[in-house]
Amino acid sequence: MEKKNNKANRVRSPQLRSLNSTINSPRSGSSAKERVHSVDPYGFERLEDFDYESYEELMSEYLAVLTRRSIRWSRLLQGRGRLEKSIKVKRYVRKGVPNEHRGLVWMSASGAQEHLEKNPGYYHSLLDTTKQQHDPKLVDSIRTDLNRTFPDNIQFRKTSNPCLQKTLYNVLLAYGHHNPAVGYCQGMNFIAGYLIIITKDEEKSFWLMDALLGRILPDYYTPAMLGLKMDQEVLGELVRTKAPVVWQAMGQHNVMWTLVVSRWFICLYIDVLPVETVLRIWDCLFYEGSKILFRVALTLIRNQQAEVQQAGSLPDVCDCFKHMTRGPDVEDCHTFMQKIFTEPGSLSMATITKLRETCRARIIAEES
Repeated sequence: MEKKNNKANRVRSPQLRSLNSTINSPRSGSSAKERVHSVDPYGFERLEDFDYESYEELMSEYLAVLTRRSIRWSRLLQGRGRLEKSIKVKRYVRKGVPNEHRGLVWMSASGAQEHLEKNPGYYHSLLDTTKQQHDPKLVDSIRTDLNRTFPDNIQFRKTSNPCLQKTLYNVLLAYGHHNPAVGYCQGMNFIAGYLIIITKDEEKSFWLMDALLGRILPDYYTPAMLGLKMDQEVLGELVRTKAPVVWQAMGQHNVMWTLVVSRWFICLYIDVLPVETVLRIWDCLFYEGSKILFRVALTLIRNQQAEVQQAGSLPDVCDCFKHMTRGPDVEDCHTFMQKIFTEPGSLSMATITKLRETCRARIIAEES
């Protein structure tokens, strides 16, 4: 694919590799010019052509926002270890949670902290070989993906000290035993990896996985992936009313939603959007639930609806969807997050629930 040269596309932080290539093969064949020489705050490597000037210009403004946010969050929390939901807190979350408070906010908002406290020792019992016989197939599946998880992050390499691969393995193994109906499937390693990077705690990462896959996004990772299929269809129904020209173009060129947005949903925008933007999305996802995924998708789509309307073929439509997740619109995470709450207009959980019921019934009928 032709490499884009504009600055906005080159400052993605980090520019993760395609999920499919990450899953199917380790990083190989890199030329000397592709080698990296620095890492971002999360451990992801930056390529030699990383545009520091544009990045620093972008971050200088955002860091000022983060500083103000950090002071306000510290006052709000006042050293407390738990967060009570309120209109004020919701407003604070939408404006961004500072990294030093993310673990606490995610744990409290998602209910993960409550589950951890009600089940003392449960996580470690799942890993205890004297109490739990590990499923060989589960172990093999997880081990196969360990080296494929964030190959561009220095913290996940066997040579790093400490190496987060062992922590990642523990979280995924424990979750596989905790939820045998799901076990392990590709994509979960990236989600667990992000949780570990932020919380720096494997037990908390496990309970956040439980909140995401068990309550916020049920049936996304089951063998049938019914929840994932359903939400892709729900997005289509929302696009029909909120971006009709895109919906018409999709139908005209016979483009299935699975083809263009499945990666958005299954990895919760990891490997799709810049890391800072993903973390801001997750702040709201843990607090407000799965409707945030639709707000993000609708904002991306509406921003490019004129280009999609002009697309002349299925490949052209697919290219438009790739371009939606690049450039200054998504680099500036603060502005982008403000847009997801205005651009799509009204979007209630009641509306999504109703659409889910309709789409779920249709999928089941088609597959029966």
